[in-house]
Amino acid sequence: MSEPKRVLPVVPEDLPEKPRQRARTMSRKEMTRMFRQQTAAGGLDPDLQALMAELDATRPRVRGDCAEGPRPCPYVSCKYNLYVDVNPRTGSVKMNFPDKELWELAETCALDVADRQGITLEEVGVIMNLTRERVRQLEMRGLSKLRVIADDEPWRDDEDG
Repeated sequence: MSEPKRVLPVVPEDLPEKPRQRARTMSRKEMTRMFRQQTAAGGLDPDLQALMAELDATRPRVRGDCAEGPRPCPYVSCKYNLYVDVNPRTGSVKMNFPDKELWELAETCALDVADRQGITLEEVGVIMNLTRERVRQLEMRGLSKLRVIADDEPWRDDEDG
């Protein structure tokens, strides 16, 4: 008789990592089409409209208002929220985490991340759904823009004036 096969338990780190889903951008034209379809189908649910009005009325206006606010932050239209990005030039909306819901994110506010001070490129990549290399590229681009601005600024000598 042969010995029965032994089945080893699967440990989470043995599982292949689920591939990261890329961000999805929706154009203004696409959003308008969706809005028209929703309006034709009967419009927004009154309960949803009431919830949106309540959220808008309680929306923090300054960092002091939101520092101790609810997390994950429900205000996805805030420019510091990591869930979506809006391009002010084109009006397009980029869903940074199309495979996740807001409450599934570890971090939802860029200001909370900045308050921690000093995190690695890997951590930034996870938080922003970008690769480490893309974060490095963006860091270099931002630093070069700051250098240009610093070179253009006339340095004032406070002793003379």
